Amino acid sequence: MLDICFINCDLKYETEAVVKLFFPLEHFGFLYDEENVGDEYIIIENVPGQTVGIRLKIGECERNEAVSSGENAKETEENVCRALYLILSEFTGKKPEWGALTGIRPVRKINSLLDEGKARNEIFGILNEKYFISEGKFSLCYDTALNQRLALKTLDNNSISLYVGIPFCPSRCSYCSFVSHSITSKGAMKLMDGYVRKLTEELKLIADAVNGTPFYINTVYFGGGTPTALSAEDLSRIISVVRQEFDLRGCEEFTVEAGRPDTIDRDKLCAMKEGGVTRISVNPQSLSDSVLKKIGRIHTVDRFHEAFELARKTGFDNINCDTIAGLPGDDEQGFENTLKELIKLSPEGITVHTLTVKTGARLAGSSRDAFADDSAVSRETKLARRLLSDSSYLPYYLYRQKNTIGNLENTGYSKKGYECLYNIYIMDETQNILAAGCGGSTKLVAPGGKIKRVLNYKYPYEYISRFDKMTEYKRQGLKNDLLSLCKTYNAERSNL
Repeated sequence: MLDICFINCDLKYETEAVVKLFFPLEHFGFLYDEENVGDEYIIIENVPGQTVGIRLKIGECERNEAVSSGENAKETEENVCRALYLILSEFTGKKPEWGALTGIRPVRKINSLLDEGKARNEIFGILNEKYFISEGKFSLCYDTALNQRLALKTLDNNSISLYVGIPFCPSRCSYCSFVSHSITSKGAMKLMDGYVRKLTEELKLIADAVNGTPFYINTVYFGGGTPTALSAEDLSRIISVVRQEFDLRGCEEFTVEAGRPDTIDRDKLCAMKEGGVTRISVNPQSLSDSVLKKIGRIHTVDRFHEAFELARKTGFDNINCDTIAGLPGDDEQGFENTLKELIKLSPEGITVHTLTVKTGARLAGSSRDAFADDSAVSRETKLARRLLSDSSYLPYYLYRQKNTIGNLENTGYSKKGYECLYNIYIMDETQNILAAGCGGSTKLVAPGGKIKRVLNYKYPYEYISRFDKMTEYKRQGLKNDLLSLCKTYNAERSNL
């Protein structure tokens, strides 16, 4: 195990992110003194206002360097990360395509530079010098930024997105670490009715806080889990509460992440359509039955096609389909076939995820040999961009995660005019989002970008049993915070 030790500083998140670029499945020990450091280590010692020392011993590599501590904490972090990146790149011979850029939301950096009026070549020069980003990943990121700018530029400060979490699935996929319960278990079946009752109660509390303020809902997003794991009756019940309690006259988009084809039937599609849902997902992940079986999906390729066709017949004209590059049992030819078959179906959106080996997933215990080679998965994501671009799908949102194969990205593509507004807003973190249900994260964004987060419990039994405690803020403080934000926004406008 590699020990990472910090003296007079704490750069755990940043340092771990850089080291994982080169040792993605390695386990680290984090220490704050040298006494128990093992045979392989990275020691980072800060002398405030002077230098940061980096001492490193990994295998045959031993280095001892000092970098400027910078003028502030952010500059210190960047100096350390760049130096560590260069050392490890030289030692391993690896040159990650995203360079030393480790953040979840790289598009935000480009949007900020575009806001300053900088041109494409100038922006690439800045990011390449600072983070060593490749031309290919910069191009993807830059195009994504351009394709989402209209949505961001026209975003009204008084608009709010509403997120509704449904923590149930028909089964747990091998790569999944979400806190979702399989509906086949007795425990989940017992929880579902109580969960729906408490969820509708929470939605009414949020509506009470919003009503009477200048805020209005402009996007609604049902996520999970799999919202269509619920019965048509329960799904209709929740949608009805949203429509009855909130003023949705300004709502531009209502998404339900149906996701699993094996949960989609005519009754549920009709319940969504009649409830005003405008956008759904029907996610195959792969169009290979052997791959689907290997990853724990219980639908077949034929079932996906049936669900997609049924959604079209029900009148849905904005459908997204998810795929995953690097799935166990898949290969480059199989991934290409999946993309080409999806393009023939012509959904309005196709999202290309890269397999992430999350700590809580069953796959996390597998050896590195169980996963596709980094270079092969990289070729798959590049192929996806080429095929989708040639078919008029544009990248419009992008994010990254730790422990992703090849340190690659997840990219949402859509036909022009079918970009998911909620996905853009949540990645840019510029809009207030009110969340109901398990794992929901309410985010209130003040001018300047400071975010107040209020988290819901992750587990359904905890959500139900501790509901009153969890919703204290929404009963007592949320309306006041919203009114305070309105005053701040108005004051900011008057100063422009």
